[in-house]
Amino acid sequence: MAGGRITGVVAFFLPRASDDEQAERLYEALAEFAGCAPAPPGRRVRSITFTSDGAEWVAEVGAQLRGRRTTRLLRRGELLEHTETLTSPTRVLAVYPGTPHVVVTDAQPITGAASEWANPFPAQPDAVVLFDAG
Repeated sequence: MAGGRITGVVAFFLPRASDDEQAERLYEALAEFAGCAPAPPGRRVRSITFTSDGAEWVAEVGAQLRGRRTTRLLRRGELLEHTETLTSPTRVLAVYPGTPHVVVTDAQPITGAASEWANPFPAQPDAVVLFDAG
């Protein structure tokens, strides 16, 4: 294994945390803000894929929310498909497992940044990627 790193496996982190200890404190504080329990190591969510308003979105810790919407139209007997890329300046700070999952972002009231998404917001995932247990 070159460099000791496996592609696709990411150790737990939180944006804005300078070290592991600060990341743990921030993870617990954001869980309290979101009204949910922090997940133990090995169950921490790196990203989820979910559907909202007919679009497929990805909420990945440390990244901006991104999505895509595919529309299909029958025109003159031919099926036309159009995929639109959707972006949001809202950055994901943490995702907590549950039914539904809870996504915490850097939008109001955390930073004062405006967002079309509530903060935190619930999302029922279609796919879940966990952080490396470690």
